[in-house]
Amino acid sequence: MGQCVKPFSDGRAANDEFQSANKGLQRGELVRDLLRQRVKVPDLPSDFMARPHLNAQLAEAIRAATTVFIEAPSGFGKSCSILSAMKSRESGSDVLRWISLTNQENAPVRFLTLLSMALELPEELESALQGGASFSDALAMLLVAWSRQARPDLQVLVLDSFQALTNPAATALVHQLCRDLPKSLCLFVASRCHLPFETHQLELENRFVRIGSESLEFSRSETFEFFRQSPDGGGLTSVAIDRLYDLTEGWPTPLALYRRELQRGPDRKPLQECASVERFLKDTVLGQLTPAQNRSIRAVAELELCSDDLFFILQERLAEATMLPSEMCERGIPVRPMPGRGRWYRLNPLLQEWLQTQAMAGYSERMVLASRWFSRQQQFPEALRYALLAGDGDEVIRIASESSEALLLGQDTASLLRLRKSLPPRLLEHSGRLRIVYSWVHAIGGQFRQARALIDGLAGEERSQHAARLAALQAFILRGEGKVLPALDFADQALADETLSPQGQLVTQMVRSSALCAAGRFQEARDANRAASRLAREAGDSGSEALAVYSHARIELGKGALRHAEQLLRTGLDTAIQELARPARIGETRLQLNLVLVLWHQGRFDEADRLLVLCGRHAEQTRDLGLLLAMAIRVLICRAQQRLDDAFVWIGRAERTMHSWQVDESLFVPVLEALKASCWLAQGQPDSAFHALQRLQPYRDAGCVPELFPMMPGLLDCLEVRIHLSRGDLVRARETLLKTARQYQERIPWGVELHVKLLDAVLLHDEKGLAAARKALVAAVEEATPEHFISPFAELRGELQGLMEKCSDQLPDSRFKQSLAELFGLRSEDGNADTLQEPISEREQGVLELIAQGLSNQEIADKLHISLHTVKTHARRINAKLEVRSRTQAIVRARELGLL
Repeated sequence: MGQCVKPFSDGRAANDEFQSANKGLQRGELVRDLLRQRVKVPDLPSDFMARPHLNAQLAEAIRAATTVFIEAPSGFGKSCSILSAMKSRESGSDVLRWISLTNQENAPVRFLTLLSMALELPEELESALQGGASFSDALAMLLVAWSRQARPDLQVLVLDSFQALTNPAATALVHQLCRDLPKSLCLFVASRCHLPFETHQLELENRFVRIGSESLEFSRSETFEFFRQSPDGGGLTSVAIDRLYDLTEGWPTPLALYRRELQRGPDRKPLQECASVERFLKDTVLGQLTPAQNRSIRAVAELELCSDDLFFILQERLAEATMLPSEMCERGIPVRPMPGRGRWYRLNPLLQEWLQTQAMAGYSERMVLASRWFSRQQQFPEALRYALLAGDGDEVIRIASESSEALLLGQDTASLLRLRKSLPPRLLEHSGRLRIVYSWVHAIGGQFRQARALIDGLAGEERSQHAARLAALQAFILRGEGKVLPALDFADQALADETLSPQGQLVTQMVRSSALCAAGRFQEARDANRAASRLAREAGDSGSEALAVYSHARIELGKGALRHAEQLLRTGLDTAIQELARPARIGETRLQLNLVLVLWHQGRFDEADRLLVLCGRHAEQTRDLGLLLAMAIRVLICRAQQRLDDAFVWIGRAERTMHSWQVDESLFVPVLEALKASCWLAQGQPDSAFHALQRLQPYRDAGCVPELFPMMPGLLDCLEVRIHLSRGDLVRARETLLKTARQYQERIPWGVELHVKLLDAVLLHDEKGLAAARKALVAAVEEATPEHFISPFAELRGELQGLMEKCSDQLPDSRFKQSLAELFGLRSEDGNADTLQEPISEREQGVLELIAQGLSNQEIADKLHISLHTVKTHARRINAKLEVRSRTQAIVRARELGLL
């Protein structure tokens, strides 16, 4: 018989394991001097990066009689975060008390002794531990003794590495400590694992705060700052740092180990191949696991997402696999539950990629089991994915050929395109249905030429048999190419054919809705969207229903209703994640991407950044063209934050990705050229911007409206206005702006309309003076305020800066005004001496501007067609309001106030 090893996951079972530990120890066995190292406050590493936001979050949690539970897997800097937060407080480390726990503290007497030492209580109290008192009574006496000592400041006690306590008697003492915590004490508990006792009563009493890995992990911006603190940024480009963030999801210790590797020498390996990172993953993260538990984690690493139900199926091909994904999460393995999906989990990408370097036997069999499980759940996109990974060609062809149009819209097109390379050459030639399926796949992937080539090769009889499906497909292709009116014609033709399936009708209605929205026919677009939503509900297809919500939100975005669009998108996401039995699909990714777009329009860059990480990764894995939108938003955020070098890096990355995916240039080239022009303009290179705009002229002449970027034609017109402005050609700028307004008339998208109004204010400043410009600017701000629509102001920052500085005091007070002040770097007005008690009127402003030009009173009267007496009256009022006594003083004071 071999030795029986107790599994890691069973550490808290069998109380008899701790019988000897629970017995009172003799006093001679407790040597306080040997334990002092365990209650010493550790030092904060000298190169630890300050994180003000996290420090503030932790400092805010420090309250009397409150337990702060910091739970995260190994390597998230739990201890260092506490030390940093305490260092940032005024009281600092003077009030900090620390216990570094080990498995030796499973002996309750030892734990109580350490607690007594950390709290600096008299040694005489230890007599209670030797005198037969229960552990609970001994702790109660310690706390009473602590409460009797007067202390001016709130003290902070830290129990570090709490996961080492597995004895129920020891954890019961910690539970008692949390419940009976004195008002002069705040308790921090740092652990890799969940607490083994309930805390809901403490939470209801507002005496318990949980801080998880989502707070401790680095944000994208912190990751960039972390590496740029090194000399030469560690030799990493922004693309490399961004890749590190995506791979680690901000896991601090692997990033810190990698930075040290970079500092040691010029040879650079991939993060997951660095020796120190591998040792950390092997020894610290997985070191305490049994071989069977290691196999469990490796099996989960083979899947994009895993649930307990799916894992039970895979156990057929795993020898003695003993740890479910939910148990991994509870035991401190970096396995993250998907937001809102209580039964689905995924590994940290770094750990997953490292585990995948060593394949386990039986991989194909496990993928077959996964495919069949998803098929039984009617989740065909996932079934197809794992059939492909298993290499089960017959099953792949069956799923693909039976897929409807709506199902294809939610599928992993990357897997389907890989499949085509392995299909027998003559299979597509002899299967008209499979040709149509793959034409849809290519169209969804933006490969419109290849999609057309497949359906052009259909025989006449097959074309007649599938006429309705082909019309729907043609409408989808044309809409993807930005050809709005032809797409509408084919969509109407498809819907008129009674043989079109309900799923085909659903897709076609969504195409119609998108095309009508691009044409500015919002009410008709909404009607088409309602029809699509009804069909999705009748089909019971939540993925298609998510796409219908996405389509509705795009309509609201076109109308400028950001708040309504956000509500729709969040409701759609909340509805989708209630379906716990399956992982996310492309429809949900599109919902997330459009929520990012709303956040960008409202200037909520941090929220947008966090969500972009999640949906961008999924879009890249599934080859979803929404990735182009994600990268475009990255460019816009970088541009708004004046990080133009990073913006161009993202443009280059998007260009390389689209080329590697073999996407038709008509889909992405106009978008990227427009982004380049905008960035060049921000760099003060109007000629480069002009040449980029010239390259876009064929697309503009054709009237193309990209499906992902319906506002782009109007924004290109505005970009042309801005180029003329930067070149000083005000006449052509005004002509282009008027042409844009006439072209759209009442069907102009709200975002474009706001751009037009802001550019009009800029032109009015030069054409009619500050008064007219201010009036137009204030009107535009008032219209943008209800939706907090700040993105046009961010895009036109260069053109608006001077005007905003002169007019900011005239803007209506609101949170939106504060956001504008932050965007343009304006100081807030608070009623100080630089603010006029009585503002200058519009007519007085006109007179003031002419005075500044050096005109006499009579010349001003002639120019404004008013009497000389009226001019003098205005001049006297101007001097009184400005509190000056002469024309010269009035001009100087007006310039100080930004009135000129």
